Amino acid sequence: MRYRKPAQSFVVITALGVALALACPVGFAGTEPAPEVTKDGLHLYKQTKERVAYLRPDATFTQYRRLAILDCYVEFSKDWVNDYNRDQRDPSRQIRNSDLDRAKKALQGDFKKIFTEELQEGGRYQVTDSGGPDVLVLRPALINIQVSAPDLMTPGRSATYVQSAGSMTIYLELWDSASNTILARVMDARVDPDRYGQRSSSVTNRAAADRMMRSWADELRSRLDLVRGKAVVP
Repeated sequence: MRYRKPAQSFVVITALGVALALACPVGFAGTEPAPEVTKDGLHLYKQTKERVAYLRPDATFTQYRRLAILDCYVEFSKDWVNDYNRDQRDPSRQIRNSDLDRAKKALQGDFKKIFTEELQEGGRYQVTDSGGPDVLVLRPALINIQVSAPDLMTPGRSATYVQSAGSMTIYLELWDSASNTILARVMDARVDPDRYGQRSSSVTNRAAADRMMRSWADELRSRLDLVRGKAVVP
């Protein structure tokens, strides 16, 4: 059986959540208290400066053996794009919509590849396109993306050195595929941890994004292992 697309309520809830998250900068979680209970019945599980996590009180995860990863929504920070372009006197060095579209497609592909690799590591879980009582659906988004020095491949581009490649936030919902019920929601903001002078390029920028996505995927797999009683590698 092929996995059916989410119901309209699924799409509406996700769109509202993403729209809310898009307005929040890195460190959004500590700016004001998060509601204890959301309109869709999730209860606040954790709130830190970088992370907000919600969980359905009666949610269980021991039954899931397979994971369905929906296409990742990608959105760059509009303030970052506007600020960057305003500082570029040469129009050829400004970020264009075509640049953003190309970067979004690359991130979408990398997200699916990385999460599939990490979640299937060691044969723990199977990534599938079908639904069922043992299938947990991941509804992901990468938002508030900011790049310290985007490589636009412009002629005569000088070398740029940065301490951090940039930052982004993951917005992730977990759904039960059989009942089409949301079980958990998390938003986690991260900054590229490489705190040393490095020459910025499309290669280093992509590597930084991959590190953050792999870290999120590894943490998700570890937490699923915990609730299923598997040994977790530190």
